[in-house]
Amino acid sequence: MRSIWSGTISFGLVSVPVQMFSATQSQELRFHFLHKDDLQPIGYDKVRKDTGESVDPDDVVRGFEIEKGRYVPIEDEDLDRLDIELTHSIDICDFVDLEEIDPIYFRKAYYLLPQDGAEKPYRLLERALEETGKAGVAKVVIRNKQHLAALRALDGVLVLETMYFADEVRKPEKVNGKARLQKAEIEMAKSLVENLSDEFKPEKYDDTYRKELLDLIRAKAKGQKLPEPQEEEDGEVVDLMAALRESVKETQKQKRSTRKRKSPARKAS
Repeated sequence: MRSIWSGTISFGLVSVPVQMFSATQSQELRFHFLHKDDLQPIGYDKVRKDTGESVDPDDVVRGFEIEKGRYVPIEDEDLDRLDIELTHSIDICDFVDLEEIDPIYFRKAYYLLPQDGAEKPYRLLERALEETGKAGVAKVVIRNKQHLAALRALDGVLVLETMYFADEVRKPEKVNGKARLQKAEIEMAKSLVENLSDEFKPEKYDDTYRKELLDLIRAKAKGQKLPEPQEEEDGEVVDLMAALRESVKETQKQKRSTRKRKSPARKAS
């Protein structure tokens, strides 16, 4: 892994020098645009929106539209005028219970590792967060953008999760329509949830669509016959209570069979 940022974690009078590394990577398949006649890659040209003329990359600058059709250009020197200290510090504002932060606020995860000589304060902070179940709510500037962030402990390492600010999270619309829920329906739904509950093991889940898409690409490259498209069946209207009851029965059977497979064989006396 390559460090993408270095600075300090600051809280109270304590500073912990750290380096930042991306904690995740996308495995999404990326397609190219090709000319249909000879499959040569198609590139995109930067053009003026008013005339359609091509523009050299050296003639392109960043700008912000302050009102319709009126822009202010922003240069690198302008950004350098901002508080330089802020760009190299993870400033912890508060410590909160990690479970209080709704996952909807999380954006991207980064690992923080100690710089040389900072191992002890790093370990102290990591252990304190681990044993208290707390997360540090902080502000940090990464690539010219200030982020809200949560600093937490994970498997002996400090993780920084960038977050959305409150005004970036949209409020959901109300659910339309009225539905009267019967107590028996609620209990049955809860039983189904309980029967399908298990420990979270991320390695248990994989991207089956990506695997199937790769198989299709390889088969097409070899000129093999491709499977016929599957037609979707029309959604059948079913009795909700009957569906819940049947689902609970099925999951109970699965649980019992799983329990039998896991239980050790009894020794013959």
